[in-house]
Amino acid sequence: MSRKNLRIAGLLTAIFTVVLLTFALRPAEKGNTPLRQASVPGPKQEKILKKTTLSQDVTATDRLNRVDVSQHLTSLLNKAHGASFKDVSVYAEHLKQEHGHFAMLTWLDFRSNKTTTFKSDPPQGSDQENKTLQKYLKLAKSSLKNHKSYESPTFVVGQEKYYFMGQRDKEGSIGVIALINQKVLGKVADHQLKNLRLIPYPKEGKFRVESVHTDTLGELTVKTGHDNQNASHFYENEIVVRFPNGHPTQGQLQTIVADINGKEPRKLGYAYIFRSEKMSFYQLKSYFDNKWHPEYTEPHYLYLTNDTVSETNPEVITPNDLLYSTYQWNLPAIETGQGWNLNKGSKDVIVGVVDTGVQASHPDLQGKLLPGYNAVTKGSTPDDDVGHGTHVTGIIGALVNNGEGVAGISWYNKILPVKALDNSGAGTTYSVAEGIIWAADNGAKVINLSLGNYADSQFLHDAIKYAYDRDVVLVSASGNDNTERPGYPAAYPEVLAVAATNASHQRASFSNYGDYVDVAAPGESIASTYPDSQYAALSGTSMASPHVAALAALVRSLNPDLSNQEVMDLLMKNAIDLGTPGHDKYYGWGQVDIYKTLQAASGNPVPLQLWPQHVRQQLNQLKQRMGVNP
Repeated sequence: MSRKNLRIAGLLTAIFTVVLLTFALRPAEKGNTPLRQASVPGPKQEKILKKTTLSQDVTATDRLNRVDVSQHLTSLLNKAHGASFKDVSVYAEHLKQEHGHFAMLTWLDFRSNKTTTFKSDPPQGSDQENKTLQKYLKLAKSSLKNHKSYESPTFVVGQEKYYFMGQRDKEGSIGVIALINQKVLGKVADHQLKNLRLIPYPKEGKFRVESVHTDTLGELTVKTGHDNQNASHFYENEIVVRFPNGHPTQGQLQTIVADINGKEPRKLGYAYIFRSEKMSFYQLKSYFDNKWHPEYTEPHYLYLTNDTVSETNPEVITPNDLLYSTYQWNLPAIETGQGWNLNKGSKDVIVGVVDTGVQASHPDLQGKLLPGYNAVTKGSTPDDDVGHGTHVTGIIGALVNNGEGVAGISWYNKILPVKALDNSGAGTTYSVAEGIIWAADNGAKVINLSLGNYADSQFLHDAIKYAYDRDVVLVSASGNDNTERPGYPAAYPEVLAVAATNASHQRASFSNYGDYVDVAAPGESIASTYPDSQYAALSGTSMASPHVAALAALVRSLNPDLSNQEVMDLLMKNAIDLGTPGHDKYYGWGQVDIYKTLQAASGNPVPLQLWPQHVRQQLNQLKQRMGVNP
């Protein structure tokens, strides 16, 4: 046999051997993991829950809007301090151009008792509505004169909602009053009626931690901070063991490691800490008690500081973005702050967003966007005329630590916007397929697809395969119909299908489910960027999917040698199991965990569970170098 054939045969043998070992060592169960059974609401209950979600999104968007406006007014006052009136006019004009929801901007100089309106586009309504507007404007002026800030309730003029906000500078010499058009609330409501399928649309035509009661060691689910008084926490697949006769031999340690599917233990003093890839603490305890009769076994406990902060190492990175700490529950929920210690992304790993386009001028996306593509209107820029794509893009890559708006998951990855959906939020198979292929051909290493249908299109599947064959990680939303019916492209085997969870780590009531679901991610009332340089909270699996796409980008930034399938396997392998042990149809393998996944990606060059794919990739590369078709 030739040397070339010997090498190929050897690699094939290695693949076969490792595949057998991998399946043989695959964990059969998760032990005593607390179950979070997902319940499927009936049609009536589903409608009530979805309406509640929509209401939450509108309310959250209102809060985001008011906090953002307050910051802009404060910034305007700070810039104007000591500046000329001409400079103040420039600042006001800049604010007007960037933020179309500022309907009127009035400047008050208390030193000269002069009032100037820089931008005046007051709405016209009925006599009563106009009186209401003037009433709140007078209240705003009166409050500022009395050195108080002002914020009116929402009121209606014509067909739109408005509110006044007024602020005065620290010295008390100048003030500003803004009339804000709240059309974003209507847009969010209309968008979510479609997104959550409340109306027919389109129209016809780290290792997991276990908690136990400190006194009884009975299982305990910690739901509130108060529950912690009775709880002890430990790593669920680790155990501390002290052997009766000192230390086991090297041969005995090798036997243990093989039995528990673990790695070489850590030794400290008289005890050893063993970690298993397949056994829970309770299974490990049974194994050691029955086979090795140790002096003692106990959980590998976590000890927490007696402070209000319950996080353990590594230190959690908390960015200074205005809306992060109060409104972005979703990023701490998947350990983003810890994960940023390991990687914040790379400009060399591009994320394609095939969606409704993006607002390129949004201040929280500056420097993050590459020139994209419009598959709906050829030759046009991929501008967002819906809002969906801008929101998805912000979840992935809104600027971090810029003191403004929201924080994206990636600090540095570039985003390639592709408009494949039109101004109704829908797109043809052709435009979506073209968008996928274009993104793959133009450097995307990850593609997010927050879109779907129930038709199994071979045409679309071919586009998916085209991108997958070019080593792209494809991530897609499962859908918002609370149905088990497979949606596409999420259900294609080349795609990572994402379900949605809420702030309680439970299945979102609208989230589609099924055996094709791979992982879950936060998808309820997610704060992100929105057109007109605003911010909005939206719910849907469309919001869950970009969390996973962003994580895939971080993994590829940290370990660029991993293939697309290896990245997908890492995300699934290191998800936090939320449902029945192992894979289930509601959460897949569980909710993604950024810190745990990046830990795994930064460890040994190729983890054992990924070795078969790695060998296969090496084999294909070898064949290509030798001129053999893969």
